[in-house]
Amino acid sequence: MNKENIIVGITIGDVNGIGVEVILKALSDNRILSNITPIIYGSSKILNYYKKNINISSLHFNSISKVSSAIKHKCNVINITNEDVNIEPGKPSSLSGELSYTSLKKATDDLANGDIDVIITAPINKKKIQNKEFDFNGHTEFLTKLSNEEESLMLLCYNNLKVGLVTNHLSISEVNNNINSELILKKLTLLNNSLIKDFKILKPKIAVLGLNPHCGDEGLIGQEEQEHIIPAINEANKNNILTFGPFPADGFFGSNSFMHCDAVLAMYHDQGLIPFKTIAQGRGVNFTAGLPIIRTSPDHGTAYDIAGKNKASADSMRNAIYKAIDIYRTRKLYKEINSNTLQKQKV
Repeated sequence: MNKENIIVGITIGDVNGIGVEVILKALSDNRILSNITPIIYGSSKILNYYKKNINISSLHFNSISKVSSAIKHKCNVINITNEDVNIEPGKPSSLSGELSYTSLKKATDDLANGDIDVIITAPINKKKIQNKEFDFNGHTEFLTKLSNEEESLMLLCYNNLKVGLVTNHLSISEVNNNINSELILKKLTLLNNSLIKDFKILKPKIAVLGLNPHCGDEGLIGQEEQEHIIPAINEANKNNILTFGPFPADGFFGSNSFMHCDAVLAMYHDQGLIPFKTIAQGRGVNFTAGLPIIRTSPDHGTAYDIAGKNKASADSMRNAIYKAIDIYRTRKLYKEINSNTLQKQKV
């Protein structure tokens, strides 16, 4: 019986962070290779440095120049540099930023060309990666632009908990000026569509959080709920998107109300990610919903404080790989079902 073969591109992120370590640890379990062919966009020299550092002697790499030369169900590496890289765990540098962009650029080029099926991105240093081609606040914004989409949705996933964000990487002083009914409705639509197409949830129930403490106390603390959030919820329901709220963020998570819905839409980054990461405990996945491509990443950063110390957990990276595989299969099934439905309608 032929094994399914999903080609998974993996970027190395900042080589002085924990990215390479968690990639190696995740792929060291041969069970993860049963249905995928991983392509690491990095450097054999960098991989071998960390391989020795964390003592994983059983993991071997096939060095290739292009995806078509990859060995199925084995670890493959496309070298983005042949230079001897000065690796300094825990110390971000211009070189580590440059390499993280080179890895991302090569992987996204191959993704655009259809050479790989999904992409997993290891953590980057958002400051050090900046250049003329990467003038973005993070992967999410970069990939949205690359996909020629106006909007996408940062969606954090762990088991049945899914938390989407209206605003992504914005300073807290900018959040209020960017919250409006139109944007909230766009994000609700993206979230609803993703839950159906990517997670097989037929009629999703979405809870929306307020922006202000106590959801503004009927306008006493703020007007955003009355002026923007509630109108967006009402419009979403008119569009057959089952939407509830707004709910005060503290009480919503504190009372475990999140367990009674399929997804939660938070207004800004920390409002959604603080409770999410508290619950996920380092095992969550960041998925960029609303794009034609499939991209996931671990829900953590470069963690310079433990880089090079063999202390990093691979749980989030491993889950990111599995989540990308699951979404790839679900989208494929969704397309097949809808294609068959259309054919029957024509007959």
